[in-house]
Amino acid sequence: MGRIKLSILDIGMMLQDQTATEALAHTVRFVQLAEELGYTRYWFAEHHNAGNQISPSPALLIAHAAAHTKTIRVGAGGIMLPNHSPLKVAEDFALLAAMHPGRIDLGIGRAPGTDGLTALALRRSREAVYQYDFPENLDELLHYFQRDFPPEHPFARINFSPSSELPNIFMLGSSNGGVQFAANKGLGFAFAAHMAPDIAVSTLRHYKETFQPSNWFAAPHGIYSISIITAETEEEAHYLARPAQLFWARIFSGTPIGNFPTLEEAHAHTFTLAEEHAATRMKNAMLFGTPVQIAEQLERVTVEAGVDEVMVLSFYPTVESRVNGTRLLAESFSLK
Repeated sequence: MGRIKLSILDIGMMLQDQTATEALAHTVRFVQLAEELGYTRYWFAEHHNAGNQISPSPALLIAHAAAHTKTIRVGAGGIMLPNHSPLKVAEDFALLAAMHPGRIDLGIGRAPGTDGLTALALRRSREAVYQYDFPENLDELLHYFQRDFPPEHPFARINFSPSSELPNIFMLGSSNGGVQFAANKGLGFAFAAHMAPDIAVSTLRHYKETFQPSNWFAAPHGIYSISIITAETEEEAHYLARPAQLFWARIFSGTPIGNFPTLEEAHAHTFTLAEEHAATRMKNAMLFGTPVQIAEQLERVTVEAGVDEVMVLSFYPTVESRVNGTRLLAESFSLK
């Protein structure tokens, strides 16, 4: 089972008994653990107006994590491009790549990753909130990195970063919207099966079949991202998964999310009809079971999707269960 590469996506979720400082300290230890166990990359998501998450700035988290590790790739999963100027993103990630050569990834998202009011506060312009200019902004971002603006373009005169180091660039997707940008421009592509499991395989296969080689990637590089809970026994994995099931049911049913549920809260909770419906609809968005059961499922889905890398989004309810699950998964795939 060693063919599959494993990576980690961290959305900066705080447990109920954690301060932000404690959560950041645990994050550094998890990145170091992932490096020790042989995981390929560790990405940070971007979310705003979320009191239970410490992930408003992936670039800062990347700098912090990379400074405390030596070999693992560290990146953004991703930068929500509508919230930022392309120049600022290019400058930040060129600088990160110069700090940590050969280790920085830049995943690009098309959505704001937040609500409309927060998007307005981030962008400071109602016109920017309602204008869809992602294709132009992506082109601009890539031109900065490649230093190939047409001579007549006004931004061609901008003296971009002196760093010759560049990040690896991926498009993110949870629908059919981002895949063609990745395929047409020769970028990597990470699909969030934890958000849209039913179309993950077909979308990744379409990416592989329509990919056009580029300076970024000579061959397609697809990543299947999925939420996973694993433990020594199937019963324990089911027990540990209950808080994550409640968390996602609240998100997709539109009920207040609040803090990430504790084990006690989740097992005492009676799902509403809306939460039950959401949980049923998203039943394939999370895998839970023993390492052998998880490995068998991932072997099958990666063959179907035509990828060799899985990015794990883990919603363990305790620090101890996350450490244990991260180790068990690595051992089942013989990463080291």
